[in-house]
Amino acid sequence: MDLGGVPPVFSACAELAGDHARVTVTGEVDMATADTMVQTALREPARQVTLDLRAVTFFDSAAIHAVVQLAQRFPGTLTVLPSRQVRRVLEISGLGEQGWLAPY
Repeated sequence: MDLGGVPPVFSACAELAGDHARVTVTGEVDMATADTMVQTALREPARQVTLDLRAVTFFDSAAIHAVVQLAQRFPGTLTVLPSRQVRRVLEISGLGEQGWLAPY
């Protein structure tokens, strides 16, 4: 999506329901924003995390590393809802079959 040279605005926010946090991320997740995504997920006292990346438009190696960190921090309780772009990057990187990656 071309926004006339203006990059999509990054945002990450968390909602807590019991011990389940839902972290919704929009825009570009890269070296400048990946840590913010992780810190947003870790800020809430949750045992289970859903990382909603369906509005993410760019996802680089720093973003991949951030998701792997969260998968290690929440083993068996992380769910990643990917955008088409995120799924493509994860598949290319060999992480397309991970249990935490939600199916189509």
